[in-house]
Amino acid sequence: MKVNKQDYRTVWMEGSDVFLIEQNLLPFEFKIYKSESYIETCNAIIKMLVRGAGAIGATAGYAMAQAAIEAQNENYENFVREARYIIEHTRPTARNLFYATERVYQAALKSVEDAINEAENVANKDAEDSRKIGEFGNELISPKMNILTHCNAGWLAFVDHGTALSPIYKAHESGKDVFVYVDETRPRAQGARLTGWELNNQNIPHKIIPDNAGAYLMSLGKIDMVIVGADRIAANGDVANKIGTLEKAIAAKEYNIPFYVAAPVSTIDFECKNGDEIDIEYRSQDEIKFQCGPDKNGEMHRIQVTSPGSECLNPSFDVTQAKFITGIITEKGIFKPNEIIIKIE
Repeated sequence: MKVNKQDYRTVWMEGSDVFLIEQNLLPFEFKIYKSESYIETCNAIIKMLVRGAGAIGATAGYAMAQAAIEAQNENYENFVREARYIIEHTRPTARNLFYATERVYQAALKSVEDAINEAENVANKDAEDSRKIGEFGNELISPKMNILTHCNAGWLAFVDHGTALSPIYKAHESGKDVFVYVDETRPRAQGARLTGWELNNQNIPHKIIPDNAGAYLMSLGKIDMVIVGADRIAANGDVANKIGTLEKAIAAKEYNIPFYVAAPVSTIDFECKNGDEIDIEYRSQDEIKFQCGPDKNGEMHRIQVTSPGSECLNPSFDVTQAKFITGIITEKGIFKPNEIIIKIE
């Protein structure tokens, strides 16, 4: 994607350094973060400087390559093995993180050069898979469609193109006058901050809406399709995605609105039988209690927006059962949830 007429990927590696778009500062400031060690890169994942299934995966792959570069020759295998453990414990839900770490770790056991090359392969495949998802997903989109999306599964969530937004970008490029309703996606507001910024940057008509407005708009006939991303897909087609996705799927089912999940095959965990086996991450209650934003002078402030005496519960993901999902858009085509174990594995 282009920012200020310059092409960017969400994350990339130069030498032994990993560069990331600092997503916590968007949409108010566009800044590149430089990570000089695999531990720094792990912290970038934990602190959500980078987020989104594909981007987390590529970043984890680069962290594994950094670990191979940093390893002492006499303790090389122990070092990369311990680094793998640390990288895999940065965030638990996104399947792509484990997929990328495993691939680069196996390459690192051969050589540092193989690890670096494999990390690049993971990132390049993520970008290409996202591009293909856009092509397949575009076939589902008719002119003048109103599309609802949740969280951010765009370019910022992957190395390039994105998943849920990739078909929208392709439809826009092909001249279809689509309109996007963007869930704000509390508590971190990835829709309001990131998806809104992406769509604005691409000049795609859209409006940011409260998370609890989706069902009402569906009841008015204002939503023609829902497209969301995924952090992990079980073998039976159950999908873990940003908290609030399940509510949208249930409402879409009630109003006979197609509900699609867009994700690369690397997001599918064929060893996970169903959604009950997916580890759901719970994050700090501070994400609910506090919000950040700039004042009129551009100075960033953190303010509390909840009752000071109240505790909060912050599950980051929920599981949408396969019965609510119309189809899963992958780089290999579009499949019904119950087809993935047969047609993809």
